Amino acid sequence: MNEPILTQEEIREINAELEHYPDKAAVAIEALKIVQKYRGWVSDDCLVAVAGLLDMQPSQLEAVATFYNLIYRRPVGKTVIHYCNSVTCWMMGSDRIGESLCRRLNVGLGEMSAGGEYTVLPIVCLGACDHAPAAMVGDRLMLDMTENAVNEIFER
Repeated sequence: MNEPILTQEEIREINAELEHYPDKAAVAIEALKIVQKYRGWVSDDCLVAVAGLLDMQPSQLEAVATFYNLIYRRPVGKTVIHYCNSVTCWMMGSDRIGESLCRRLNVGLGEMSAGGEYTVLPIVCLGACDHAPAAMVGDRLMLDMTENAVNEIFER
């Protein structure tokens, strides 16, 4: 007998979300976030299983997952570092911040650092243009980033 793709806890949490919406598809992002919370990312098998729970075609759910840039469709490190590359942050040097992060971790964009601790990814906007360049380290917003601030991230 095949093991179920989703855990009972994942299914329970998705079903709890379904109680709040008349249309199952409205739960798509929340369901993907639930799976990602437990696994760190959303595999193809999990995406298909979630689509089945939501009465969606996998291709429909894939469109949601790939549009929403905080759903990871491949493995990422335990801590994801997003650096903003919107126009304002770019003008203030976010490209140097991204390069500095990758150099410090010895990775390319989207790659995991040795030991699987970190992944560096660009993000379109963090909504902190008045403190550009900005970055998110896990859930922590970092403002007025400098290359020295990059070093401080890893010294903590």
